[in-house]
Amino acid sequence: MRIIQCVQGSAEWKQARSGCITASMFATARSRVGCLTDQQQAFVDAVNGGVHEKDAAKQAGYKSVPRSSIITRALAGLPCGEWSEASKDYAFRLAVERISGEPLDEGFETWAMRRGHELEADARMEHEMQTGHIVQEAGFITTDDGFFGASADGLIGEDGGAEYKCFVDPSRLRQFHIDNDASDIFDQAQGCMWLTGRKWWHIGLYCPALKPAGKQLWLREFARDDNYINALEQDLWEFKLLVDEYEGALMTRKAA
Repeated sequence: MRIIQCVQGSAEWKQARSGCITASMFATARSRVGCLTDQQQAFVDAVNGGVHEKDAAKQAGYKSVPRSSIITRALAGLPCGEWSEASKDYAFRLAVERISGEPLDEGFETWAMRRGHELEADARMEHEMQTGHIVQEAGFITTDDGFFGASADGLIGEDGGAEYKCFVDPSRLRQFHIDNDASDIFDQAQGCMWLTGRKWWHIGLYCPALKPAGKQLWLREFARDDNYINALEQDLWEFKLLVDEYEGALMTRKAA
């Protein structure tokens, strides 16, 4: 990996992200439509686990062995479903940034992004106070080829790292604090560990408004999951091919 020492939100940071598939967007990059249903997935998992097709069908709740092109693709280890519109839009944006060499949004920053940058130092300090860890700022981290990257909010020792979120949306706050559900940022956490080679990653949800309740920092540790990371990496390389395809289409001149 390469570490680009820069302040998040700065012009240098925005330039480093330009054309790079970033961890905060890994879930979008992987998103597909028309994928396996839960029942189809149960059948595929059973067969891949060595269960005979007829027995696997019974386990999944089928009366007979299911036959469909999507199941055939899944059993062959091929990706199922089509890219979502969100993933296509993201791939196209990256293709344009590759061609221009600049951020497509020209460095536009939303209120939520600005809030996150402004509160990051406070979140890091609260994290250090609660855990005793020393969190080292890292700027932007990329693979050696620069195709994939992450704005790591901090690195901890030799094995850990940290990412801070500063949501104010009540639905997001409830999701973390009440439901204890951080599933929608799992790709980002595992992606950061993939890029850095770290063994664990802390995700902190920082909300100063909850300080009177002592809940200003919701904190959870994610352990490295190599099986998950292998699947993540495969999906991301397939997504990169989509970016390549769009870039090639844009660069192709029309015949005279």
